[in-house]
Amino acid sequence: MRWGMLIDLRKCVGCHACTIACQNENNLPLALRYCKIFKVGPEGEYPNLTSYNIPIACMHCAEAPCVDGCPSGASHRRLDGIVAINSDKCVGCQFCMLVCPYGVRHMNKKTGAVEKCTLCFSRLEQGEVTRCVETCQLKARNVGDLDDPNSEIVRLVRKDNAQPLYAHLGTKPSIYYIMP
Repeated sequence: MRWGMLIDLRKCVGCHACTIACQNENNLPLALRYCKIFKVGPEGEYPNLTSYNIPIACMHCAEAPCVDGCPSGASHRRLDGIVAINSDKCVGCQFCMLVCPYGVRHMNKKTGAVEKCTLCFSRLEQGEVTRCVETCQLKARNVGDLDDPNSEIVRLVRKDNAQPLYAHLGTKPSIYYIMP
């Protein structure tokens, strides 16, 4: 089993509901966001302009530089593919932040440990979907088992030719995007 997420950029309107839901789920201060939404565009020539929104959080990479570079073993890959941080082991060196090509890790100055998206693994373990998937009213997000060829997420990835961000880096992200 390997958890992953699919985000359909054709449906995302940049409402930030996923960001707020994540903040609430993780009891984050207003300034800290595990999921950031970037606007791309406008692109093209008038009157044929296009733009889209792209939510970016931890990619839960199978070949995660943050895991390989963590000197204390705090950053680790769970058996289900989720990249997690053991805050008790984190020494606060921030090397994982430096080597993450997606820039999605944050230092918690109160605890001295690095934090990031957990893919709501505690919810997944209880048979629930992630908070961002649950909250998205436009159903732009889907979470599921990337190792199950019959899962809805795998069928959608194939059907819509979804791709991870920066696949050329070789990190093998578990988050896929359907491009507009």
